[in-house]
Amino acid sequence: MHRRTPSPLFSLPPLLTALLAAGVLPAVAQTTPGQLQTVTVTAERRVENVRDVPSSISVLNSELLETLNAGGQDVRQLSARTPSLNIESSFGRAYPRFYIRGLGNTDFDVNASQPVSLVFDDVVQENPILKGFPMFDLERVEVLRGPQGTLFGRNAPAGVVKFDSVKPDLKRFGGYGTLTLGRWSTASVEGALNAPLSSTAGLRVSLQSQNRDDWVHNTNPTAPTKNLDGYHDNAARVQLLLTPMAGFTVLANVHARDLDGSARLFYGNAFRPGSNDFAANFDETRVKQDGANYLKIRNTGGSVRMRWELSGMALNSITGYERIRSQSRGDIDGTVSGNDCFFGCGNFVPGVSNQIPVETADNVTGHHQITQEFRLESTGAGPLKWLGGLYYFDEKLIVDSFNYDSLTAGNPQTSGPSRQRQDNKAWAVFGSLNYDVTPQLKLRGGLRYTRDRKDFVVQSIVPPGPAQTLHKEASNTSFDVSGTYALNKDVNLYARVATGFRAPSIQGRFGVVTSADSEKVRSYEAGVKADLFDRRARTSFAVFHYDVKGQQLVAVGGGSNVAQLLNAKKTTGQGVEFDLQAYATDRLLVSASLSYNDTQIKQPGLGVATCSGGCTVTDPIVGGFAMIDGNPLPQAPKVIANLNARYGMPLAGGEAYVMGDVSHRSKVNFFLYESREFTGQPLTELGLRAGYLWGNGKYEASAFVRNLTNKIVATSAIDFTNLTAMVNEPRTFGVQFKAQF
Repeated sequence: MHRRTPSPLFSLPPLLTALLAAGVLPAVAQTTPGQLQTVTVTAERRVENVRDVPSSISVLNSELLETLNAGGQDVRQLSARTPSLNIESSFGRAYPRFYIRGLGNTDFDVNASQPVSLVFDDVVQENPILKGFPMFDLERVEVLRGPQGTLFGRNAPAGVVKFDSVKPDLKRFGGYGTLTLGRWSTASVEGALNAPLSSTAGLRVSLQSQNRDDWVHNTNPTAPTKNLDGYHDNAARVQLLLTPMAGFTVLANVHARDLDGSARLFYGNAFRPGSNDFAANFDETRVKQDGANYLKIRNTGGSVRMRWELSGMALNSITGYERIRSQSRGDIDGTVSGNDCFFGCGNFVPGVSNQIPVETADNVTGHHQITQEFRLESTGAGPLKWLGGLYYFDEKLIVDSFNYDSLTAGNPQTSGPSRQRQDNKAWAVFGSLNYDVTPQLKLRGGLRYTRDRKDFVVQSIVPPGPAQTLHKEASNTSFDVSGTYALNKDVNLYARVATGFRAPSIQGRFGVVTSADSEKVRSYEAGVKADLFDRRARTSFAVFHYDVKGQQLVAVGGGSNVAQLLNAKKTTGQGVEFDLQAYATDRLLVSASLSYNDTQIKQPGLGVATCSGGCTVTDPIVGGFAMIDGNPLPQAPKVIANLNARYGMPLAGGEAYVMGDVSHRSKVNFFLYESREFTGQPLTELGLRAGYLWGNGKYEASAFVRNLTNKIVATSAIDFTNLTAMVNEPRTFGVQFKAQF
């Protein structure tokens, strides 16, 4: 197989590589065998027991994250790992698109906003490329479902995915190293070093290097890119913790990513016409394309978090900076132009040039994001707790888009750059109150006022064209009101009403400018959270309903390969979510979750353009447009379920264990309109892991397999004339070794 030249950034010397030996799952530390530890979260910007927070939350701890990370996959591995969460991408290891409770955004433009906010170490990551930063040395991931408009702000009407890194420890020198070897010459290294510098200063250095050979072969002998889907993905994070005086803490964070890999692979003619089954000779390890393919990302950033403990209160300051430079180019139609259909010609006429030459590139040539938050909160005892703050956001983005001619030798550029410039500024003021009416009844409420401004300019540079400009500005007041009632010391009931909004959006790729006004959501939720059987089990259950007014929808792809924005008058969603973690025996830990989501677009007469040809649209067609009233939202599976189990037993001075996990999501609709071909089949993936821990848990050796049954389905699509699909990752397997010190 072809192997890429490793990127020089964060390249590891042989000695360090040898020291960073890897395994994935440390022993579960318990104060009492078979008893669950208390889970704390910061969903409400304070450290709290997850049982006391009146909203639907799932927490993925470091043990599970390390297990999922073993296969070398990116953040999409979290998809279907918690209730109501789906993740997909049309950019490969960059630009993940998150969906919670069916609300998301299928837009592929680099400046697209999403209704699921991602917060990494207390700093919002607005651009979709920032959301793909690798996961390593994490303390936990929190998935907050439902509107988070009060404490997290705009562009969080569906929820928040919150990543928290392991912080420096001032008291202990130590760390860990992990080495993974697997299929397709996968070689991944992860490690962290924690070093107290003094009694008031500590340093933590964390890194990850994920590498894989190209494993998909392009059978076209004249293609610019012969082999695909390998990667060298390197990332590092350095944190410095300072406590120069009593009550004053500073945590500085610098991080960077260097990715050299493949853009998303598009499989042309993948579907059988009239069905969402793959073509008879479909093979995910082979393509026949005439375009070039590459993906390069350089992401650097940093933050400074400060906290002053005052009399009965604390002042927090969070300053963040992010910068992106990226290049992405791909064969979007996924075929060789002409009549060589490779997987089959479908409805097309043999002998006729029936394929389309679509090869494009998007380069982020300018970007920065600056954020600042000040937050003052009460810290004293008593029934009343309060919090208030100010927030500022400033983002500038320049994207150049190019077209290429795949029919001409050398794939010459035919147009571009078409340059988009976006300047987005927002500010907000927010506050919340918590009041303990009685020891059993606790009430919460919050408000946030946001002002958002977006200026957009697009202009064709080659060939020269006039500049098109558009300005969108909006303000919004979001609120949430909730209450928790303790039936006893182990069982809480809660109810919550919350609102949120997504700021206006503008798109203008290749000069087709469209926009959408703000969308606003109101959500109603009630549930129960409980610790059971002397904390041998923990469960939560929620029911919810939401209404979205003016939801931003995106008609993507089609013959023009652009995203066109529109607002739907109303969208609704409702469902249930269930989480369970329990020790079936002192050595068998089982976790299970389930969600059901029913979403519906409600606007009679709303129509969108369909595929350019070849697909079988099942919606009513009026005036050439598909009527989408009553359709579910795209990429919104009704059912998401998963089951994890770990069994450990003492063996030869250590512990042997076996772990298994199953994730399932039901079928999804890829686009706003419905068709037989562009409906993703249900996806069930199994993982298995077996290992041995010794040296009091300091060392671990294990073997693993991901997607055990090698289940391959389409996860998204391109609706040109040639039924193009994108698929999930096939079976991977390997071994790991981990050492802690």
